[in-house]
Amino acid sequence: MLRIRLFEERVLDEFSKGRLFGTTHTCIGQEADAVGVIGALRRSDIVVSNHRGHGHYLAHGGSMHALAAELMGRSTGVSGGRGGSQHLHFPGFYSNGIQGGIVPCAVGMALAEKRQNSGVIVAVFLGDGTFGEGVVYESFNIASLWRVPVLFVVENNRYAQTTPLSANFSGDFCLRFKAFDIDIDELDTTDVVVIREAAESVVASVREMGGPRAMLLNTYRFSPHSKGDDVRDPAEIEHYRQFDPIVLMRARLSDGEYDSSLTAARDEICQAFGQAEMDAWPDPADLLDAREELLKPWVRSSKL
Repeated sequence: MLRIRLFEERVLDEFSKGRLFGTTHTCIGQEADAVGVIGALRRSDIVVSNHRGHGHYLAHGGSMHALAAELMGRSTGVSGGRGGSQHLHFPGFYSNGIQGGIVPCAVGMALAEKRQNSGVIVAVFLGDGTFGEGVVYESFNIASLWRVPVLFVVENNRYAQTTPLSANFSGDFCLRFKAFDIDIDELDTTDVVVIREAAESVVASVREMGGPRAMLLNTYRFSPHSKGDDVRDPAEIEHYRQFDPIVLMRARLSDGEYDSSLTAARDEICQAFGQAEMDAWPDPADLLDAREELLKPWVRSSKL
């Protein structure tokens, strides 16, 4: 969680200095969700993330240097410097900035794994704002009907961009899943230990029973939706800081354990960004080669 927190803080600082490209959505305050849930998965399992996916990527074992390089648009980035913050792709991890669009992708991946009897499950992270998209419910229906091994993880940070939940959401998250006969566990906590224990049970159920399950994690982000679009009452943000997952975990550690973890995380981040800044820019010719490779199947089918 310290690695994720300090990385995200560095990202915001780098953006303020004009060193990064595109946009970014940090998960400061939500680190326990990524670490708790993904820690319960196997390395062979698949994680599908969204626009706020840096924490999920790092928790799943992604290279910090490759992520920093991606944000800087360098050729050594996760997606060769072409995807930016929201579009990351490395073995077993996929993210996309299209709200709701990741859910049918995740269900399709899970169906493919089921047909191959691989034992792999897919965990997809979606936010509360995604529930305004119709394709999400179509995906719930198919996942339940066809009994695919997918875990829906809802990170309810109480805001859809800058719109509070009370102004954009009616009804109940849990009842929406239950309407499709999908069991859901709701956790009103930011304690990574509690989330990890609950996730282990839910993940085991998905793997053994072969059908979908869901987790609703009520959380809070301390950072803006993106880089500066924050209209929340500062008093509200301060209220939720008492539930900071870093602070909760810090209480379990000795001073030596915490200090060594903090030092290691800081050193890794400095090295990652320092190396990325020296890495080469992508060669435009490589982009053309990649485009031709992607078009080959289409060209063959059109000739038929």
